[in-house]
Amino acid sequence: MKFAKRMDRFGEGIFSSLLEIKRRKEAAGERVIDLSVGTPNIPPAPHIREALCRAAADEKNYVYAISDQKALLEAVAQWYRRRYGVTLDAETEICSLLGSQEGLAHISLSIVDEGETVLVPDPCYPVFGDGPLIAGAKLAYMPQKKENGYVIQLQDIPTETAKAAKLMVVSYPNNPTTALAPDSFYEELIDFAKTYDIIVLHDNAYSELVFDGKTAGSFLWFPGAKDVGVEFNSLSKTYGLAGARIGFCVGNPDIVSHLKLLKSNMDYGMFLPVQQAAIAAVTGDQSCVETTRKAYERRRNILCDSFTEIGWKMERSQATMFVWAQIPEGFESSQQFVMELVEKAGVMVTPGSAFGPSGEGYVRLALVQDEDVIHEAVQAVKESGLLSRQP
Repeated sequence: MKFAKRMDRFGEGIFSSLLEIKRRKEAAGERVIDLSVGTPNIPPAPHIREALCRAAADEKNYVYAISDQKALLEAVAQWYRRRYGVTLDAETEICSLLGSQEGLAHISLSIVDEGETVLVPDPCYPVFGDGPLIAGAKLAYMPQKKENGYVIQLQDIPTETAKAAKLMVVSYPNNPTTALAPDSFYEELIDFAKTYDIIVLHDNAYSELVFDGKTAGSFLWFPGAKDVGVEFNSLSKTYGLAGARIGFCVGNPDIVSHLKLLKSNMDYGMFLPVQQAAIAAVTGDQSCVETTRKAYERRRNILCDSFTEIGWKMERSQATMFVWAQIPEGFESSQQFVMELVEKAGVMVTPGSAFGPSGEGYVRLALVQDEDVIHEAVQAVKESGLLSRQP
């Protein structure tokens, strides 16, 4: 059998590899504390679950959705107006996604032709680059360096690279670095995109998970943003709906319409009961959002402070449901450290190298375990002796 050459661009996804290690160890009766995948363990609020269950009990809701319900589009427009101060046309500037991952994997197919250039952050969430690669694009990395607060320095992008680029992907609050970007960055980003005629995709999955009294808004709030780009948003983390796969592409109507056209040839829309759950989430009681944010902030404090106390120094993350930490001294690579950590301590994290070249030397820890389990993970690392290798 012969297969598509495009598959040569991909290796096995890092999370699949980690899952296989976890299964092997658990099959041998060993305990594994998984801090690798950002799978929320905070469930949706009762009113969201009830809306889903009511709709799922209605036999009429098992037909193809085909497209987004008008009520869903209007709910998202209302959500963006209330939460972000952004006005959206419900008919032309909103498109649902079967999760942001699906949208990020496919949108490049509607924008980029084979061999064209896409600018992606480094490090970045893997599908930011994998989506363009599926479309046959060439990737150009935009470094996110610690000395710059992990914020992309647009002026450092070579002129020829900027001229060649057709699409750029950015995301703040950022996964994996957890950084926030100042308002000035978005203003510069819009000018940059207009200067070089580049479409901007801003992924905004973590705007509600911002800590220490800080806040984050929407890229589309800035003047001119809708002229050059779109924003992806997700209900996975904010509302605990990760498994339901609910995301949205909002903004520039031309970009949205091309994505809608592509999706009309790829899927039959979002399951109608899931649409009802989404409506309940964004229009209902929002106290659950603050409850979730506080839970992640407490977990962050416990994880970062406790690991620092035992000798693995970690800075508290500014936002997201992750911690971005340098590997302890005495290890040659993030991959080596991750493998020894899971083998000797039974604690699983993600190597920074999985997020791009600049991720080497770091690991990402997900705040997806309850507080008692985080304490257990810290104790397991302490007792493993791994940190004693440091000079």
